[in-house]
Amino acid sequence: MKLMVNHQTHYRYTQQVSNSIQSIKMMPQDDAHQQVQVWDMSVPGQYTLKKDAFHNLWITSTQRYAYHHLTIMAQGIIQIDPTQDIANHSTALHPYIFLQPTTMTECSREMLAFAYEHVKIKDRVHLQRLAEAVLCHIPYIPQATNVHTSAIDVFKNHENGGVCQDHSHVFIAMCRAMGLPARYVSGYLYAPEMTHLASHAWTEVYLEQTWYCFDISNQCFSPNAHIYVAVGRDYYDVAPVRGVREQGGVESMSSIVQVLAC
Repeated sequence: MKLMVNHQTHYRYTQQVSNSIQSIKMMPQDDAHQQVQVWDMSVPGQYTLKKDAFHNLWITSTQRYAYHHLTIMAQGIIQIDPTQDIANHSTALHPYIFLQPTTMTECSREMLAFAYEHVKIKDRVHLQRLAEAVLCHIPYIPQATNVHTSAIDVFKNHENGGVCQDHSHVFIAMCRAMGLPARYVSGYLYAPEMTHLASHAWTEVYLEQTWYCFDISNQCFSPNAHIYVAVGRDYYDVAPVRGVREQGGVESMSSIVQVLAC
């Protein structure tokens, strides 16, 4: 299946920005699951390209001029195999690295007890049951949280709902607490019924020497509609855009993502 992606991120400021630097992770790579046929980035200022500790492609962009708005764009065509049950997307890192807890993926006693209610055996079937229970416990509600909401906070306030980032953090926290390596994945999802999406997040868990997909928000357990961009321990390792600036007043951000079959 061939998919076209158009990802635009727009920043506006109430005052003039003097200097800024951006960390951008919006570049998919070739692997057994996907082949990048075309991918172009529009990045303001000067930039360098390298790989981070998780082998994600990483652009550092520097703007040493005054501006009131900033736009970062990525677009391209990716070929994926929708019949594959696993992605085989490897970082070449030891899986135990993904047992490391982070501030976003700490697990409370209540969360661990919840996990063991549904995972009697640490296998793929029982983890899928846990994934279903997490979505029932934390309903998908757009804009219910923000990028700084931790797994413990969203689980505690579950009636307020959450988004794919929250479902991933909660699931990762539970898996790691049970001794299962789990990692956060950022990328894109092809959903034919929707033309405008936010960039997507899901989880992979290491079982039987294989990384398996757990898309809690969509209850999808194979990556047959997913484009991988970056993997890490949590959102902060794979955030599409992060940055710092001088001045600028109040910042507002809007993002548009289109994933279409072609």
